[in-house]
Amino acid sequence: MTLKNPYFHQSFINNRASFSLREHKKYNWHSNDNGCFMNQWKLPFLNTHQRKKKACIVGCDTKCIKTMMVSSHGNTKTHKVKVIVAVKKCSGGGILSNFLSECVDGIKQLIGNILVLELVSVDLDQKTNLEKKTIKGHAQGVEKKERGVQYECTFELPSDFGNVGAVLVQHEHHKEMFLRSIVLHDVPYGPVHFTCNSWVQPKHDCPVKRVFFSDKSYLPSQTPCGLRRLREVELMLLRGNGEGERKSYERIYDYDVYNDLGDPDFSIDLKRPILGCSEHPYPRRCRTGREHSIAGDRFFWFSDEEFARETLSGVNPYSIQLVKEWPLRSKLDPEIYGPPESAITREIIESQIIGYRTVEEAIVEKKLFMLDYHDLFLPYVSKVREIKGTTLYGSRTLFFLTKQGTLKPLAIELTRPIMDGKPQWKQVFTPASHSTDLWLWRLAKAHVLAHDSGYHELVNHWLRTHCALEPFIIATNRQLSTMHPVYKLLHPHMRYTMEINSLAREVLICANGIIEISFSTNKYSMEISSVAYDQLWRFDLQALPNDLIHRGMALEDPNAPQGLMLTIEDYPFANDGLLIWDAIKQWVTEYINHYYSNSSVVKSDQELQAWWTEIQKVGHGDKYKEPWWPSLETPKDLIDIITTIAWIASGHHAAVNFAQYTYGGYFPNRPTIARIKMPTEDPSKEEWENFLKNPEQTLLECLPSQIQATLVMVILNLLSNHSPDEEYIGQYMEPSWAENQTIKTSFERFNKRLKEIEGIIDSRNGNYNLKNRCGAGLVPYELMKPFSGPGITGKGVPYSASI
Repeated sequence: MTLKNPYFHQSFINNRASFSLREHKKYNWHSNDNGCFMNQWKLPFLNTHQRKKKACIVGCDTKCIKTMMVSSHGNTKTHKVKVIVAVKKCSGGGILSNFLSECVDGIKQLIGNILVLELVSVDLDQKTNLEKKTIKGHAQGVEKKERGVQYECTFELPSDFGNVGAVLVQHEHHKEMFLRSIVLHDVPYGPVHFTCNSWVQPKHDCPVKRVFFSDKSYLPSQTPCGLRRLREVELMLLRGNGEGERKSYERIYDYDVYNDLGDPDFSIDLKRPILGCSEHPYPRRCRTGREHSIAGDRFFWFSDEEFARETLSGVNPYSIQLVKEWPLRSKLDPEIYGPPESAITREIIESQIIGYRTVEEAIVEKKLFMLDYHDLFLPYVSKVREIKGTTLYGSRTLFFLTKQGTLKPLAIELTRPIMDGKPQWKQVFTPASHSTDLWLWRLAKAHVLAHDSGYHELVNHWLRTHCALEPFIIATNRQLSTMHPVYKLLHPHMRYTMEINSLAREVLICANGIIEISFSTNKYSMEISSVAYDQLWRFDLQALPNDLIHRGMALEDPNAPQGLMLTIEDYPFANDGLLIWDAIKQWVTEYINHYYSNSSVVKSDQELQAWWTEIQKVGHGDKYKEPWWPSLETPKDLIDIITTIAWIASGHHAAVNFAQYTYGGYFPNRPTIARIKMPTEDPSKEEWENFLKNPEQTLLECLPSQIQATLVMVILNLLSNHSPDEEYIGQYMEPSWAENQTIKTSFERFNKRLKEIEGIIDSRNGNYNLKNRCGAGLVPYELMKPFSGPGITGKGVPYSASI
């Protein structure tokens, strides 16, 4: 067959091996709308030998596209074969996802590559004694029926091709397809049927072509030569190799014992024996190739273990502290707030601390830890409770350090002060197995989590980073020239902070802003933040080593890394944070020592001294006379001050910010508000009966409302995002630093050390002995990894508090 002006349909650009044209001819390239895309089009991807072997003609029709393959083996005759593929109509998925899928598939259908079929001969090539080349074509959906879609494809089958014994199928549909059958019509030896009844995955999921054999049966020894290899390969694919995790598209049939009946990761009570061994003989099941440990646990947040773990490696690792004294007492005025003694008694604790006879012994051994939100929140309980839809308690939560290095919650104390003519109310809740006590414990945890969320956002995040940094930024711009080396050192740590603080005052912390709407402390939120600044904030304690020592979480030890020995060895935030702190301090030390060789240079620097004085007198003027302000007389003084400022803006902020959506996006894990009081506090008969009847409903009524939860999720998503232009600590050199070879070399060492820290953190997250950061269902602790890409990554330490 010869053509003076052959035409191509564009669908064949994706099927280069299925056609060729004679050399040195002119061709036209057409689309369905008869528009000419390109003239004088050549096929450089086909070599000369290929071009001589085949030729192809494609007819274009507005309703369907039919492929016709023409052999060019001399005068070999051909006959047309019509192939009909029946595809089951599949349901499932949302309206939007189905609509998008149909759009994608419609585009692919236009370019003719929705379903690719290859006919396989039962015979070998007589000349080569190898399998004959398959004949390929593209099928199109031409008729929609009630039960599915019918696809058609027309082939030009050479007379010497032999019988068709198999069909290879591959599709570029957006979703998997269920093939019912394939039927070849108009063949000399009658219709050939291929019963499929099988899912075929998209090419992008499973690049291996599916093979379907005809309905004719063969013993292995009787298998036609052209099908023997395909038969063996298909069986190998179905057997698998007995290794790895099964993918959704795989069709592997393998054996395994019944080792998936229990769930000991969730509860030891759910541990079950393996069936299929000498001790418990049992038939084998089909191997699923599941992961050895689950990647995530939908209900792990509900566990006491996760509740405790997040105090060390969650979004608020700054509140946990060592219990140093017993009994626990409030420092508030008992005439106003009631008896100062804690209701957490010796008996409550000693019944749970295995291996220690007394509370005093556990305290000496540094085994008791606490979240203490009692004295800060208790004065505001009465005020907050005047607001509809929220409530508040003063709270204490005690933890015990186990032999495994993890924390175990022991008790929660909730306190209501003297108010409304009622005496002080306080109650202690403990982990329990009885249903009533268990649900009360869960409710108590919800209240504590709301307290922790509020303290985290108002104090450890806003106050100690964004708010406290602003005076340093103002003074730096007012008192230090842009030529000053300290200005150049601090410049990247000031990026966008004042801008984001301004936005926070407009949206987050303003009257009736998101904080007031969504947090338990409501309109008293910023007032409580002020109390925390007055009672708790000290510049010297913002240095990470000093903070850890102050909370009893570390002791000075000159022989230990970073000069500290941690009270809890596996404290992910402290372990990783000290690496960042140490790297920052080394970089700052080399930088400062280059410009300040001795104390006289520091003392005589008028800009520097004015800067430090203004920070104390004006920026933090309400604390100007505090004795803990460090002096600025030596290079070491300056190094400590700059290191602390740089740490607050970078490591501290990263630790309390970039995991907010990870842990708080699912609001039951970190509720921002508790809306109702405990059912045991002055309960009415109806309230108590409702709790007993449906405790889960009581918990839901305590958690944030749908509006509150949705609002907080949106904000936490935004705050946890890294922008595409984020500047990470030590990643890129400031132009001014590159001007000086000594500073440039120091920065390069800084950058190299930060890259090493990334590797150290990855290694720690893979160490299953570190149970507070590695294990089934746990989120690995990556917040101190210096670098990150954009988006919500749960890692990356930017220079500044820029979000």
